[in-house]
Amino acid sequence: MDGGTPQWDTLFRNALVFDGTGAAPRTLDVAVQDGRVAAMDDRLAPAQARQVIDATGRWLMPGLLDVHTHFDLEVELEPGLPEAVRHGSTTVVVANCSLGLAYGNQRRNVEDPIVDCFARVENVPKSVLRKVADVCTWRTSAEYLDHLDQLPLGPNLVTMIPHSMLRIEVMGLQDSVSRQPSEAELSQMQSLVERGMEEGYVGFSTDALPFHFLANQPNTQKQIPTQFAPFAELKRLTGVVRHWGRVWQATPPKDDKLAVVRNFLLTSGRLYGKTLKVTAVAAIDVTANASIVKLGLLLSKILNSRLLRGMFRLQALAAPFKTWSDGVVTPLAEEIPELRRLNECDLEDREARMKIMHDPAWVADFRRMWFRGKRGFNLARLMTWLRRSDIVLSRRLDDMTLDQCPVADWSGETLQAIYDRLRRWQHSGNGARSESEREAFASFPAEPDDADFFIHLLRRYDTALRWSTVTANRDPKVTRDLLFNPLLLPGFNDSGAHLTNMAFYDGNLRMLQIAQREGETRVAQAVHRLTQEPAEFFGLNAGVLRVGAQADIVVVDPKRLARYDSDAGVRYQYREAFDHHQLVNRSDGVVTEVMINGRLAWQGTRYVDDFGQAPFGRLLRHRDHAREVERLAATA
Repeated sequence: MDGGTPQWDTLFRNALVFDGTGAAPRTLDVAVQDGRVAAMDDRLAPAQARQVIDATGRWLMPGLLDVHTHFDLEVELEPGLPEAVRHGSTTVVVANCSLGLAYGNQRRNVEDPIVDCFARVENVPKSVLRKVADVCTWRTSAEYLDHLDQLPLGPNLVTMIPHSMLRIEVMGLQDSVSRQPSEAELSQMQSLVERGMEEGYVGFSTDALPFHFLANQPNTQKQIPTQFAPFAELKRLTGVVRHWGRVWQATPPKDDKLAVVRNFLLTSGRLYGKTLKVTAVAAIDVTANASIVKLGLLLSKILNSRLLRGMFRLQALAAPFKTWSDGVVTPLAEEIPELRRLNECDLEDREARMKIMHDPAWVADFRRMWFRGKRGFNLARLMTWLRRSDIVLSRRLDDMTLDQCPVADWSGETLQAIYDRLRRWQHSGNGARSESEREAFASFPAEPDDADFFIHLLRRYDTALRWSTVTANRDPKVTRDLLFNPLLLPGFNDSGAHLTNMAFYDGNLRMLQIAQREGETRVAQAVHRLTQEPAEFFGLNAGVLRVGAQADIVVVDPKRLARYDSDAGVRYQYREAFDHHQLVNRSDGVVTEVMINGRLAWQGTRYVDDFGQAPFGRLLRHRDHAREVERLAATA
């Protein structure tokens, strides 16, 4: 080195370093050069760095992984993925739940699979999905990776082969939901999965949740293509994944417990000769049915036992499962047939929804659903009391809070409070807070019960009625225990999906905050669970700080983290890239620096100037693929 020439691009000084391995933190300096960690020591010379960042009193850790996202949509419109990076996520896994872009837009025979498959399953408006599909001009899984290699990515991006799109590629959309594949078609699917593994895809995703439906006519009452695959098809395709040592991401057929067990026994090395890595959605403590998470934990214990030799990880969420609804546009509605009928209509088609809601037969069906388990002495009432209900939505007005509505007085109130005030007003003529509320009250039928009340709100305000509810993870202790259960995997954030209905982009920070309350040893464990552990599971060269590793680094202010209120940080904002609103989180000040591939992407409370235009992250293929490329290069 010439005297005076800086040795490092960046030096982080005096940080409390959590290296991702779970080891106790140490106060260290960390130097970065040419995108790699160049040195880690307790005393490195500031004069040898072009840029010095004083991290005294702050935590420094590997970039966090977000393992369950649908960012493959957003990355086509805004490659920087700013809603991930600002919270410290430097690597995101896409193509979950059988949905993805591996084969382009697949627009053939007037079919529009991206719109059809994503719109209702992930609650993304069709207008946004059409914008995405318009730019998906590639045709093969290899061309998709080439495309991703050219994008100015913010975080690193990891992708899988999505089963619904695989079926569509081989069979066409209509046939994929109308018949079973021929042997030739199944062999072609198998070959395409094999090709994807050769190209470096980290795994294969499927979906079996029975309330995931297509969005375009004539198939609005049919589920997405992966749902039509028999067990023999799953076994064959996951056999390819098993051979390559990659990951199968799945969701369970929740209404068929025998199918759940049969499907997830595919993880067993004892039964199938080699263990298949499986990660499934999701381990959450459902308020209406406490048995779901208990059965999930029992299943995990059995599948991962010495007897079966599985590697099965349910995904856990580090937050109360709070969802927002625009009228009935919500993930919760698809599980309830009466509400699902309304979601079969296009978002803009209010007239169609009004026609349904004024149909006496629909009203009768809705009322039966609404009061099931809430009235009388019967088995449904007993199951509700025992927290064994088969309906996730409680249908209790005191569980539903208005966020926005044309009646400004109602914002922030529970529907129960509004209902009680309406009944008092109807009896006395007094108590309305404003002329707007008085006019609204005057529109209601006389003496409505709570079902009539809710139907009237939907009829009058439709999607302008924006409300929220918490249906799972209400008990902080249960949530904490799930996150740190070694048989589970944190990260069911669903980032990039449900644009206006959910916001868990800060899920990793929420887990760090939970750990912080128990001390630095627990924080070290949390960092490991959010970095090295998922990186190892998915086969990625990421998630750990050591000399020579890619410099994906996050710096956190622990004092700001301790004070962070995620609920207060929720924002409903317009995103120009989508030409649509989105529900997001704002944790600004908690994460003070985000470095991706050796380049600072976020500092203080803002992105650097060229973020979103220049590449920061990169496409990450499975690490075995990189080794094979290196081997071939060495022998050439």
